[in-house]
Amino acid sequence: MMNTGFNFNGKKVIITGAAGVFGSWIVNAFYEVGADLWLIDQKENTLKEQVYELTGKKDIKTSSFDLRHEQAIIEYFKDVKESWQYADILINNAGIYPSSMLMDLDTTVWDDVMNINVRAPYLMSREFSKLLINENMPGSIVNIISKSAKVPRVGAVHYAMSKASLEMMTRGLSMELAPQGIRVNAVSPGFAPGSKTSYLSDDYIEAMCNKIPLGRTSGPNDAPQSILFLCSELASFITGTSLYVDGGNSAGDFNIPVIKN
Repeated sequence: MMNTGFNFNGKKVIITGAAGVFGSWIVNAFYEVGADLWLIDQKENTLKEQVYELTGKKDIKTSSFDLRHEQAIIEYFKDVKESWQYADILINNAGIYPSSMLMDLDTTVWDDVMNINVRAPYLMSREFSKLLINENMPGSIVNIISKSAKVPRVGAVHYAMSKASLEMMTRGLSMELAPQGIRVNAVSPGFAPGSKTSYLSDDYIEAMCNKIPLGRTSGPNDAPQSILFLCSELASFITGTSLYVDGGNSAGDFNIPVIKN
């Protein structure tokens, strides 16, 4: 990871979906700038392995519970209040993206996508904000969205809807929480192969790269550094914004035309 001069010493940061590709990059970014971390993921073993690689210099808290359950989220924030009193930063990164065409989509899959990608960030943001408001403290929420919020793809309409909802939630909550000094923004990371749960062939990765104007996939410093910025004092006047860190992939249709004389 690169050192950009950010300093989050003493800042308490909650990250959901911490064991995934982007999640681990976000974790590493905040760890390197001195933040106190509380990581959440259902992949408990992966989470423990990740913490083992990082620990040695400081303690990292972890929790594994089902984000689909409201009571589990409420109980979690009781633990946060008891241990930390409040947290400064919430990164709603957890999300699922199963592919399915309309005629084949099971309603249980639909419900899971909406519950994890939309309802859980709403509930996490609500409980997180309660603690901050109770302590009269400012804070920052960053929701992880996707290019799909702007451009849906065939076979993932349900996922695109969930991310579009999360982007609108970002804007709505930013206005509602602004009087309390809580900023709410969104970051859309670029295409990054490497997920252990979703295999991508080399041909597919190459085809995706060809669609990205800057010509490469997203790396471990790209979206995380943007998240650090949005959570820092440098962005103290930024709220309700969506930052697309995707090499221009969401800017338009990048097909280089063949010009014939």
